Amino acid sequence: MDHCPPSTLTSENSPLGSDSMRRLVLPGVELYLGDCLEIAPTLQGVDAVISDPPYGMKLDTDNSRFSGGNTASVARRGNGIGTGKGKGIIDDDKPFDPSPWLAWEKVVLFGSNHFGARLPVGTKLIWIKRLDDAFGSFLSDAEEAWMKGGHGIYCKRDLTMNAEANTRQHPCQKPVPLMAWCMDKAKVPEGATVLDPYMGSGSTIIAAIRTGRKAIGIEKDPEHFKNAVERIKRELAQGDLFLGQNS
Repeated sequence: MDHCPPSTLTSENSPLGSDSMRRLVLPGVELYLGDCLEIAPTLQGVDAVISDPPYGMKLDTDNSRFSGGNTASVARRGNGIGTGKGKGIIDDDKPFDPSPWLAWEKVVLFGSNHFGARLPVGTKLIWIKRLDDAFGSFLSDAEEAWMKGGHGIYCKRDLTMNAEANTRQHPCQKPVPLMAWCMDKAKVPEGATVLDPYMGSGSTIIAAIRTGRKAIGIEKDPEHFKNAVERIKRELAQGDLFLGQNS
């Protein structure tokens, strides 16, 4: 960990000049705590927007209701809420407007089935979350993302989140390999800068680090921002220690 260059955390030097917004600079990464609709217009050098925004579905993140009250089952499998403790997602109680993000050349937005009427025609990226035998057994089998441009439909199966009910940092956390796949499908080149305006637990940022891209993350929820920062710092420390690829 000593190989990581020191980070800087500021509020007074931020674009907003407000204590309500913080900027953390790490190797190849900039992280902001604040409102992405205020911060994003101040950013320069963004090549792509890859994000999992609030869908506007008022998601009940307390999945303990699915345990049937069986404490032994909860102890064994977890209640599905991880460290989020069933807390609601900021801005998920109102319709999501994708228009601020459509001007960029390369864009991927998850949850597009909830706001598809406000999107132009584009490519569909489908995250398959379970094996075929489990289709139709419990909640959704897959999640959908919209990608700017094209008309095709492409799928990726990733089951890794199934084993993280107790350890995931965000109720809607996406697998890191999935977000890296989205960058590849959007043809985001190595060395380019990816913006995730709804950073959550930081999976998109970590995917960028692992694939040789730069990243900017914005998160409005202070607790999720804190968790994402810790997770990203661990990733950078491990990369510098073992791979030497994050300098």
